[in-house]
Amino acid sequence: MTDSKNTPGAAGGDGGDALVSAFNAVGAAYLFCSSGSEWAPVWESLARRHRDGEPAPRYLDLTHETVAVGMATGYGLLERRPQGVLLHAAPGLLQGSMAVHGALLAGVPMVVASSESTTYGDAPGHDPGGQWYRNLSIVGGPHGIARPFTKWSNEAASVHTLPTMVTRAAELSWRAPAGPAYLNIPLEILLEEWDGREAKPIVAPGSTHSSPEEVDPVARMILEADNPVIVTETAGREAGGFEALLAFAEAWQIPVVEPDSAVCANFPRTHPLHAGSDIGPWMDTADLILLVNCRVPFYPPSRRPSRAQVVVIDEVPQRPHVVYQVLFADRYLEGNVTHTLRQLARRAKDLDGSAVAERRAAQEARFAAEQAAVARAETKAEGTEGTEGTEGVDPVLVAATLRRLLDGKDGIVVDETITHSRVVKRHLRTDAPDSYFYVQGGLGQGIAVALGVKLAAPDRPVVFTVGDGAFAYNPVIQSYDASKAYGLPVLIVVFNNRVYKSMNLNHRRFYPEGAAAETGEWLGTDLHRLPRLARFAEPFGMHTETVDTPDALAPALERALKAVTGGTTAVVDVLVTR
Repeated sequence: MTDSKNTPGAAGGDGGDALVSAFNAVGAAYLFCSSGSEWAPVWESLARRHRDGEPAPRYLDLTHETVAVGMATGYGLLERRPQGVLLHAAPGLLQGSMAVHGALLAGVPMVVASSESTTYGDAPGHDPGGQWYRNLSIVGGPHGIARPFTKWSNEAASVHTLPTMVTRAAELSWRAPAGPAYLNIPLEILLEEWDGREAKPIVAPGSTHSSPEEVDPVARMILEADNPVIVTETAGREAGGFEALLAFAEAWQIPVVEPDSAVCANFPRTHPLHAGSDIGPWMDTADLILLVNCRVPFYPPSRRPSRAQVVVIDEVPQRPHVVYQVLFADRYLEGNVTHTLRQLARRAKDLDGSAVAERRAAQEARFAAEQAAVARAETKAEGTEGTEGTEGVDPVLVAATLRRLLDGKDGIVVDETITHSRVVKRHLRTDAPDSYFYVQGGLGQGIAVALGVKLAAPDRPVVFTVGDGAFAYNPVIQSYDASKAYGLPVLIVVFNNRVYKSMNLNHRRFYPEGAAAETGEWLGTDLHRLPRLARFAEPFGMHTETVDTPDALAPALERALKAVTGGTTAVVDVLVTR
């Protein structure tokens, strides 16, 4: 036991203070809380600390579980350090579970906590309240239901072990593969007297390294390859990973594919070595495929490269939370990805000049063709601008206009579109680290994730792109409340086609000559009955724009971005043609 000025029964000497002390030790800058009645001890501890000038994480009072977890996710995408998330009992955990699962898929560390009762009022001392007996408890405890969508889940069964349990949860969540850890902290533990023992502050995880004996053979494979290709989904999520991948690809002159499953900016889309989003052209021609932080490179999973050897560069290549994963690996490099890429870049020596030149020329031709196709698509989209009476805007024009407005502003795009996601990636052409993130794990979290990103990057413009269907899944009112309460202005651009397009496309694909195709009765897809979506922001005093024609687009986005720069969230609802 360590010495402490805190004594049992003294002000601040209960489980609430133990928990706040533990989050201090973890180095959490924020507690993202969707309030529940169990957190009164934490609120009291924070009030005492604020009164007495003692350190504490900044507390954010949020009105929906998805907002709390989503903001922690967005903040963690940039800061890459575990924060605290407080939810309410089992129901609050269930409400926030999609967002917690999204954090797991995105590789964002956090410590999520909620509570239960263990005495149901039948023990002496503090009465937890009858709601636990009647309504809130769940068989097996909330830590049981959290296990499938968290990296680690457990119960803190004693106030004396609570601080070090938080430490353990934070350390586990921070290490590869990073993700949320969950703690069930019974209300009785939070109310129990604490003897003041504190957790030791945690430090950043140490890094793993692939040995020269492992790296050298891979360098030899690259040297001997005629047509290698890099495929990556999340190299940019690693600290320094974006820059390391760029240096590696340039040193060896290898094209880089970011498949549709890429979840962040990994490589500059403006770079001649960027090879688009389709691995298909390499499936029969590549003789070496380098999977760099790429969980699911081939679809269907049985779609095996015809002749390429496969090298997997990933600190944890076999992700335990991925249900079915097929990599066809011939060799693994399981050290820290950034370090491994740097080692491989340094080994780019004695290259066959003619082979490299041929490879570079082929990729430059592909890149030029792609840029020409992008330009043609944008010219075609712009061709409708100014056409009198034209209703709806080509989504290509929306993305291209956003790119021009964000040029030179160091912006960040958070994307929750579905049928327009390829358009957004292709025409925004992000080219910097931490400039693009795709929301993971299910629709309805994106506004909160964008707010969390803004919290971590207050001086950078943050744009959230979303379809009308995905927008309707979001807790919009609660997200707007958080934006206004905590001064987090973002630009929300809705690609509104008035339909659940992906659902409709699947219906048409599965039943091309079915009854719906014959009668026109397409169920589960029509969104025409929704009001125009910018209107939901009006009660919050936010800037709103509704765009129905191409010529109105650029001025509306310019006004909206100006409003965001001035400190107000702006919502632009754009009617799109497809």
